[in-house]
Amino acid sequence: MKRSMNLRYNVFALAAIAALSAGCAVGPKYEVPTSAANTVPATFKEQQGWTQAAPADALERGPWWTLFGDPVLDELAASIEVNNQNVALAAAQYAQARAVVAEQRASLFPTVSLDGSGTRSGGRGTGQTANNYRVDIGGSWEPDIWGRLRAGVTGAQASAQASAAELASARLSAQGELVANYIGLRQADVEKQIYDTTTEGYERVLQITQNRFDAGVTARSDLLQAQTQLASARADQLTAIRQRAVYEHAIAVLLGKAPSEFSLAPAPWTVTVPEVPLGVPSTLLQRRPDIAAAERRVAVANENIGIARAAYFPSLNLSASYGYGSSSVGGLFNASNNLWSLGLSAAQTLFDAGAIAARVEQTKAARDATIAQYRQTVLNAFADVEDQLAATRALAAQQELRRQASEAADQVEQQMINRYRAGQVNYTEVVNAQVTALSARRALIQVQADRQTTAVALIQSLGGGWSAGGLQ
Repeated sequence: MKRSMNLRYNVFALAAIAALSAGCAVGPKYEVPTSAANTVPATFKEQQGWTQAAPADALERGPWWTLFGDPVLDELAASIEVNNQNVALAAAQYAQARAVVAEQRASLFPTVSLDGSGTRSGGRGTGQTANNYRVDIGGSWEPDIWGRLRAGVTGAQASAQASAAELASARLSAQGELVANYIGLRQADVEKQIYDTTTEGYERVLQITQNRFDAGVTARSDLLQAQTQLASARADQLTAIRQRAVYEHAIAVLLGKAPSEFSLAPAPWTVTVPEVPLGVPSTLLQRRPDIAAAERRVAVANENIGIARAAYFPSLNLSASYGYGSSSVGGLFNASNNLWSLGLSAAQTLFDAGAIAARVEQTKAARDATIAQYRQTVLNAFADVEDQLAATRALAAQQELRRQASEAADQVEQQMINRYRAGQVNYTEVVNAQVTALSARRALIQVQADRQTTAVALIQSLGGGWSAGGLQ
């Protein structure tokens, strides 16, 4: 009895030592890659002359697409998170990553099991049978002496945070694509209206030319040119209709619907270009979900080094069980039939021809790769913002010039039609004026759409109001 008690005390002492030694982590301390921060400029290059939006926290005050002031767009964008399948995929992956965290955390605690068995055995030669019943409750625990299990938990948590950032990135991408497609659809609506007006004008000019041809005061070539102009405008009108249908189908898919189940009625185009608050470049490190995801992947790779290094050290496992065994059910739980056991096992690799060292080097190289990917993601983010800032400035100036050109071209077209009626110019000059006027109108609409889509791209480049502070 004394010997068994000494064995119990020895096992419990080893367990206590193992528990107290749990702080001996072998993994490297994680630090956010600092070399990427060294590339962060004080200001954006293309920010010169930029007027800061007021209030500057517009992106944090609500859904960013509301800055465009379109109620229909607000309703569509709000349903992206619920219905878009890419967002649903990212959400499921995030839920899966969180479940992995729970599984890894469970490995830090003992496992308890309950076993029961009953057997009846005998032999034909002896004519005797025997019963054996047994009930055991047991447990096992692997003390995390070297921090391998805790590194797995920390790595799983970082992986879940990366999945959360990827979910935010998928949501932002789907929202941006929806807004861009909606802008394209409204642009197609306006272009169709322009072609409606244009074809009506061409029909009037064709009638004038027909009358002059019937009166013998103009050549047949003028009539053919007028017919060509009208047919071309009607063909371009059908192109606008087709483009609108394509945008409508794309919006339906983004909303998780079949194109046949979705339609969007023509409506006035709200040509609003929101003022986007920039902040300083360093805020991108917290505002862009793709940067946050890349940084969290570096953290995962760093924890993998500790997990690989732990293989250099012995692994311990504590086990214990207590139960009863008897030849009859009635006497199963008698004190004289109790059984117990305590155990400690240890395993250590003595020779593996450098396999552990190779795995450690693999994890180090993988961490270096994720650091390089993180740095590249940061640089690409800066370039995205600079590109959109340059485009924003240029398009703002272009819109005013396109407006002036369109107004002048409209006046020239009307003057040429009036002079043609008076017989002062030939029809070729009327055709040239009509082509120039239509091209100028379309160019003005295009630059207006480009300004809005560039604002969308700028908002996406700035993270769309998202913040890494919300990662869990």
